[in-house]
Amino acid sequence: MKKMISITLASNLILIINLSALLMHILILLKILPYSFVWGGRLKNEADLILFESISIVVQILFISIIAIKAGYVFKEKFRRTVMLATWVLFALMVLNTIGNSVSSSGFEKLIMTPLTSLLAILVFRLAIEK
Repeated sequence: MKKMISITLASNLILIINLSALLMHILILLKILPYSFVWGGRLKNEADLILFESISIVVQILFISIIAIKAGYVFKEKFRRTVMLATWVLFALMVLNTIGNSVSSSGFEKLIMTPLTSLLAILVFRLAIEK
């Protein structure tokens, strides 16, 4: 796998995907995009929207930060053990997220997000196996 996907390619793809997701969550929170296709279509009111989209934004920022550190874009050679563990945790979360998306009641999550989170799981796995 290391020869098929470089760490730079994997890192850049993950960052592009997650920066796009971060933008999407911000646009949903600002009510520019509808919220019906996120969180499995289970958001019922504005209070849920604010809470869950705020959580999504914080998680996206944390995800992006971990990948940027792992890729060596920021804080080179710092937090090595923490980032290694966090990368494996992200991989596990992407696998669980893929399963969750595949059983979602939202067609968008099933058709679009399931393959996307599968791709992210593969890319994060690539980073996790890199020493």
